[in-house]
Amino acid sequence: MDTLLLSRIQFAANISFHILFPTITIALGWVLLFFKLRFNRTGERKWMDLYLFWVKVFALSFAMGVVSGITMSFQFGTNWPGFMETVGNVAGPLLAYEVLTAFFLEAVFLGIMLFGASRVPGWLHTLATFLVAFGTTMSAFWILVLNSWMHTPAGHELRDGVVYAADWWAIIFNPSMPYRLTHMLLASGLTVAFLIAGLSAYRLLRGDRAAEVATGLRFGVILGAVLIPAQIVAGDMHGLNTLEHQPAKVAAMEGNWETQGNVPLLLFALPDEVARENRLELGIPSMASVILKHDPAGVVPGLDDFVAADGTVLHPPVAAVFWSFRVMVGIGVLMLLVSWGAAFLIWRRGVEGVPRPALMGLTAMSFAGWGATLAGWYTTEIGRQPWLVQGVLTVEQAVGDIASGMVATTLVAYLLVYAALLAAYVGVIFHLARKGGRYDAPVASPGMQPAE
Repeated sequence: MDTLLLSRIQFAANISFHILFPTITIALGWVLLFFKLRFNRTGERKWMDLYLFWVKVFALSFAMGVVSGITMSFQFGTNWPGFMETVGNVAGPLLAYEVLTAFFLEAVFLGIMLFGASRVPGWLHTLATFLVAFGTTMSAFWILVLNSWMHTPAGHELRDGVVYAADWWAIIFNPSMPYRLTHMLLASGLTVAFLIAGLSAYRLLRGDRAAEVATGLRFGVILGAVLIPAQIVAGDMHGLNTLEHQPAKVAAMEGNWETQGNVPLLLFALPDEVARENRLELGIPSMASVILKHDPAGVVPGLDDFVAADGTVLHPPVAAVFWSFRVMVGIGVLMLLVSWGAAFLIWRRGVEGVPRPALMGLTAMSFAGWGATLAGWYTTEIGRQPWLVQGVLTVEQAVGDIASGMVATTLVAYLLVYAALLAAYVGVIFHLARKGGRYDAPVASPGMQPAE
């Protein structure tokens, strides 16, 4: 393997590990705020017990996200110096905004959120929870602004091969940013919904009948059932936006080689890039045209349009994009079936009447959001190839001149450490669930002085 491929794999490994944890903290911060507001309003201890349990998960996820994010950022200088050399005038300020408006906000108020329930007035603890939740969302906003700009660059000008900002509003609100931000926020909400439902189901399976367990299961299932239809609509809109600005990516997602109408929606196929055709196709006639053009005869771009006259391929690797997209959609459909099925059971039988197989299914889906997020991320990022910044900078132009052996060595080290950390993280999460129990620490009520 050469330096370019190894560096791509290394960065993919880093960002794959990192994205798992913001995917939890972005939505979990708002869920914690909801739990706290419900406690403030009702005075029911179960809501505070939910808060005190899930704030531990938030803290652990936040710590893992910060550490892995720092490691990832160093690769801009070590593996991809051409990125900052070319687009640093845009990327640098956006990353700085993320630190100044989001990370500092989270870091300052996280301590109050974690340890202040019995030490500060209730209103201040609630405010700290809100500010941390707001900070996680602002962090997602700035990172997705940069990522979206890399896919649909706007508001810049190129001078002597270097990008300069010409219109910051156009840069920030680039054509794909609203769709990517919405899609990611909903993905985070679904990840948290299934994590809460799954761990609550796990606690029920172990015989934990505390009031907050049933409430947590009901909350997670309902949240998932509400968000998954919204995600399907947002995903469709995002796909139409991608078709407009990155047609080669959509062609790879659909496994469509020739520009034509009546394109089938392929459920299964084996793309062959050498023969430039699909083998063993199984699809629904004209459905891809219906989805993408809202017309059975709608013309969908084909991959053959993205091959230069000299034979240079200007579209992404087809099989990777084709299958990662189907994994994402498949998990999304499973989420729909599981959440709606569980919601129906809870409606008809109550939480206590949910059968054991259903609880086992929910437990198995605890980290389903991670699978869908990674598959969607691979679809998006591999689908941008060969570009690092669409139409501006290729990955080959940005890679650093370092020995492949050094990249391979650090890649192996990263993978080993990440595997150990991920196993430890999941183990701790389930350990907390097994421990369960009621939290008897005093809690300050809104507007009152700290509890004794």
